Amino acid sequence: MATTAHDDLMALKLRIRAAGLKWTAARGAVLLALSDAERPLSHAELVELVAGQGFNRATVYRNLMDLTGGGLVARADMGDHVWRFEVKAADDPMHPHFMCTLCGVVSCLPETAVSMRTPALKAAVHRVDDVLLKGACAACA
Repeated sequence: MATTAHDDLMALKLRIRAAGLKWTAARGAVLLALSDAERPLSHAELVELVAGQGFNRATVYRNLMDLTGGGLVARADMGDHVWRFEVKAADDPMHPHFMCTLCGVVSCLPETAVSMRTPALKAAVHRVDDVLLKGACAACA
């Protein structure tokens, strides 16, 4: 049975409320835009996506901070001083990212793209928060 837009909206509302946050149209719009994205998005990119719904930059930013604080959204600086945001998966698997140093596009990589299970790493590191690979993407190469 296919899910409907109504089912998706209800699921978003439940996730937001389960995180201890109040449901608002702006929160829903931001979380939906991030859910539909195939890669982490910057604040500016999110503003463009939801601007047609009447939400300004400050509203988008405030809701990003609330969703991040509620554990629904992950925020990362890829080394260029631009925060990018993505929906945290329910089981919260860490996955690596790739950033093209030519065009600046950040992409999610599958968890298996980088092996983090080496004995040397386990001996030296207690926790890994982010893995970021940088280089030239296929479109820029």
